[in-house]
Amino acid sequence: MTFYDQISKNKWKSALLVSLFIVIILIIGFSVGYIWGFDYAIMGLAIAAIIATIMSFTSYYHSDKIALTSAGARQVTHDEFPYYVNTVEGLAIAAGIPAPRTFIIESPAMNAFATGRDPEHAAIAVTTGLLEKCNRLELEGVLAHEMSHIGNYDIRYMCMVVVLVGLLVIFANVVTRMIFWGGMFGDRDRGGGGGGEGGGVVQLVIFIIGLVFLILSPIIGQLLQLSISRKREYLADATGAKLTRYPEGLASALEKLTVEAKPFQRTSQATAHLWIVEPFKKEAKASKVKKSSIWSTHPPIEERIGRLRAMSGMEGMYNQAMMEARLRGELPQQEGT
Repeated sequence: MTFYDQISKNKWKSALLVSLFIVIILIIGFSVGYIWGFDYAIMGLAIAAIIATIMSFTSYYHSDKIALTSAGARQVTHDEFPYYVNTVEGLAIAAGIPAPRTFIIESPAMNAFATGRDPEHAAIAVTTGLLEKCNRLELEGVLAHEMSHIGNYDIRYMCMVVVLVGLLVIFANVVTRMIFWGGMFGDRDRGGGGGGEGGGVVQLVIFIIGLVFLILSPIIGQLLQLSISRKREYLADATGAKLTRYPEGLASALEKLTVEAKPFQRTSQATAHLWIVEPFKKEAKASKVKKSSIWSTHPPIEERIGRLRAMSGMEGMYNQAMMEARLRGELPQQEGT
C-alpha cells in the first residue's frame, strides 16, 4: 500500500466512523422515545439527529482544540524554542506539507502527539520533559514520527475518535438517567405505543434493542479507539525514519522513553492513542506487554525499536552498496565527492 493509498483509506475511515456514530445515536434516540409512544419516538429521532449533527461538527472542526486544551498545551514561538520550531519547519518542508503549529506541555514526562483535521490545520505538542532529555537526533526522530501522522491524515481520524467516543459516552449516560426518571415518574401510556398487547410486544422489543445499544455504545466507542490500527504507528515510525534518513534517532528516543517512563497526569484512556507512546506508567505491566498488546492503543515499544533498528541496518547496507558501486564506476559520483 502506498502512502497515497493510506491517506485515501484514512479519509474513508473518517467518513465511516462519523456514519456509524450517527446511526448509533439515531437508534438510541428512536428506541428511547418509543418507550412513551410512537409520536415520542419520532421526536426522539429528531432530537438524536440534531445531537449527532452537532457532535459530528464539533469533532471535525474543534477536536484539535479539545485535545490541546485537555493536555494543557500552549503555543510557542521561534523565539522561545528556536530548535524545536526550526526542526518542525524543516521536517514539514521535507514532508511536503505546511508547517504545523508548535505547542509545549509543561510536564517531566517524555511524550508528544499531533492533532488537527488536516495538514493545513495541524499542530504538534511535546512535553518539556521530551525537549530536555532528548538529544538533537532523538527529538528529530520523534517530530518526524508526528509529522508522518499529519501527512497521512492519521490526525483527523484519531482526533475524531477522541471527541465522538467521549460525547457518545456522555450521551449514553444522559439517556440512561432519562429512562430511569421517566420510568419512575413518567406516564407510559402517552402517545399510544401501538395499542393492545401486540403493540406492547413491539414496544418492548424496540425498547430492548435501544437498551442494548445504550449499554453497548460506550463499549463500542472503546473498541473504536482500540481499532485504530497499531500498524499506523509502525507506518508513522517508518515514514518518520524516511524523512530523517536516520531510524536510530527515533529508536533511541523510544528506548529513552521506556527507561525514563513517567505517567502523564493530564490525560485519560480516551486520548491515550494520540501520543507517541501510551502516557501511562508501564512498569507493572512490563511482563505482559506482548500478551496484552491486542488491547493496547500502541504496539509494544520493543517491537517498534526492533523494526527501526532493522531499518538502520538496511539503510547502512544500502549506503555501503551504493558507495561500492560508485567506486567500481557502475554509478556516477555524487557532486562534491
